[in-house]
Amino acid sequence: MHRKMRRFTQELPLAESKEILLRGRECVLAVDGDNDYPYAVPVNYVYDGENHIYVHSAVAGHKIDSIVRNPKVSLCVIDKGEIVPAEFTTYFRSVIVFGHARLMDDMDDKIKALRTLSDKYSPGIDPTDEINRFMKVVAIIEITIDKISGKEAKELMMQRVPRT
Repeated sequence: MHRKMRRFTQELPLAESKEILLRGRECVLAVDGDNDYPYAVPVNYVYDGENHIYVHSAVAGHKIDSIVRNPKVSLCVIDKGEIVPAEFTTYFRSVIVFGHARLMDDMDDKIKALRTLSDKYSPGIDPTDEINRFMKVVAIIEITIDKISGKEAKELMMQRVPRT
């Protein structure tokens, strides 16, 4: 279904990839855009620690139209991206997720997702008024994860203690 990583020695353990998804702040969501062009857009997200990622959006637009047409998506979270000019390289660590997106219909599920997003991005602030004000114009995209793949630069991999 999905390709195996060519440089498999640089693959992150699944648990570490999930930790990156949990602590990440933004990602780039890629969908099947218009006229056979991919469409990639930076978004805020929240990962439930299991098998779903939630993204808020306007109820209409390129991203929504694309998901309705083709629910297959991918997203990328960059955990580290340190350019090292003297070595002509980048010390990177990132995670890519492949999954299927759907627009949530159930109001209680949407509110729960919005509260989870609020807890991540506005901790300690009650989001009730904001949720009530924007509920009719906000969409929640639920991504069911098919595959998580994390990778890091070989230089970072070599700095680690041996993995088991």
